[in-house]
Amino acid sequence: MDVRILAKPRSGWRVPPNMPDYEAARASFSWEAAERALAGLPGGRGLNMAHEAVERHCLEGRGDHPALLWRGRRGERKVFTYAELSASTSRFAHVLAGLGVQPGERVFSLMGRIPELYLTALGTLKHRAVFCPLFSAFGPEPVRARLELGEGRVLVTTSALYRKKVASLRDSLPHLRHVLLVDEGGEPGTEALHDLLARAPDTYEIGPTSPEDMALLHFTSGTTGMPKGAIHVHRAVLVHYVTGRLALDLHPEDVFWCTADPGWVMGTSYGILSPLTHGVRSVVDEADFDAERWYRLLEEERVTVWYTAPTAVRMLMKAGDELPRRFDLSALRFIASVGEPLNPEAVLWAQRVLGLPIHDTWWQTETGGIMVSNYATLAIKPGSMGRPLPGVEAAIVRRQPGGGVRVLEAPGLEGELALRSGWPSMFRGYLYDEERYHKCFAGGWYLSGDLAWKDEDGYFWFVGRSDDVIKSMGHLIGPFEVESVLLEHPAVAEAAVIGRPDFLIGEVVKAFVSLKDGYAPDEALRRELLALARTRLGAVVAPKELEFQSSLPRTRSGKILRRLLKARELGLSEGDVSTLETPT
Repeated sequence: MDVRILAKPRSGWRVPPNMPDYEAARASFSWEAAERALAGLPGGRGLNMAHEAVERHCLEGRGDHPALLWRGRRGERKVFTYAELSASTSRFAHVLAGLGVQPGERVFSLMGRIPELYLTALGTLKHRAVFCPLFSAFGPEPVRARLELGEGRVLVTTSALYRKKVASLRDSLPHLRHVLLVDEGGEPGTEALHDLLARAPDTYEIGPTSPEDMALLHFTSGTTGMPKGAIHVHRAVLVHYVTGRLALDLHPEDVFWCTADPGWVMGTSYGILSPLTHGVRSVVDEADFDAERWYRLLEEERVTVWYTAPTAVRMLMKAGDELPRRFDLSALRFIASVGEPLNPEAVLWAQRVLGLPIHDTWWQTETGGIMVSNYATLAIKPGSMGRPLPGVEAAIVRRQPGGGVRVLEAPGLEGELALRSGWPSMFRGYLYDEERYHKCFAGGWYLSGDLAWKDEDGYFWFVGRSDDVIKSMGHLIGPFEVESVLLEHPAVAEAAVIGRPDFLIGEVVKAFVSLKDGYAPDEALRRELLALARTRLGAVVAPKELEFQSSLPRTRSGKILRRLLKARELGLSEGDVSTLETPT
């Protein structure tokens, strides 16, 4: 395993970091003290996400500061100030009130990264309704399932998406009273959002909001059955703020770009809420991934802090080292990633080609925000997810028969990554599924389902999902380690490893590989990759089989679906594939 350490000399900082001393920050941190940095609703009326993200900046005299820098698919560019965002989101809150939507009722969005998506999210939170984002690439069935489970009262979408994915289902969704179209489609049974907005006032007084009121409902898919609706409350904004400050090192004059779609929790927590709570300029790009477009956007918008996904990083690597050298990326000072573990080679590539390492972070839909991270002032161990956020207690545990867990104190022992319950953005339940929710906890710990180990310096290292680990000849093999070695080969763009059942040894390690442009998937390369893995990992851990594929199945959040590869390999049901980036 590559444990080379990258660290920035203190003399190299353009902006003094928000957390100069990690150990001191951990020792002195308290959530109660951190909460004092938030404004709270005037008159002590509680805590509301939209107030912290928008209204507080207007009240503090920063209304003219850019909030959203939107780049359209066809080159359009629009800038929305905090004052303009306040007015438009207030109008949307009035629209909801006029439709009779009550606090706690669910408002769904089904659209791409267009300005209306962001005013829907923040206006919903202002009205104290619950924002529920959906990927625009979902097919009709996953849209129906989520609207049904979430009892969606309002859906905001485009006429094209409505015709294609919702209209035929309308009769099966009795809770869905209003469909608001952001364009002039004029579909039967719908209303024109912009007509409603034009008649609404541009100021709105947010009602009393308990920090424990439901604010967000994020759906996360299991391998089979219905999706799970993870409930998050308004107090989660405290974690969005703290992690923006400590993990992403945001400063008020930063230009921040989170590349994720708000249909994924990353795109809501860090594409909307976290940067806005810090009053920064937040870039939104409507278009899908294109390496040249991304580099041009980084240059033209002078992005300083960039938060993206490992899949995107590997796609940039695939585009070559010369492309980024055509662009001025000198404004960049901090890069981070999340979505799945970041392979060591990607960290080292970024340092070599972009001049900055990538700081991997770890969190889940259920955690609501970053829990483990590589920080600006700490050394990076490429391949490690980093160290716990101040205020978060993380441990490696093993479940015990009959319930409870045993904490593994010694370094190097593999177990399940667990978090001590109680951080502010911890999900408060799965909607209408308390039994499944309670199974996520034992002995005061949230059990993540991710297998990991901790080294002697307190860094955590990902091994694999508990259902991904391969058992071969009595050995437990984490797919991530095998995949990382394969990715070191210059021909490999992506790799995924599964265990194929074998009568004699339990499971055979099998690798699936997609190649960079210019490389042929021939027998010579297959043998070369298997030999590389054997040399680096040993015969027991290295894959015995390797199959080339043009691309690997992954979700729109960037996670490669090993379980889908395994299901296809074994001829089993593929389960829930609604989150696939490109349904197959």
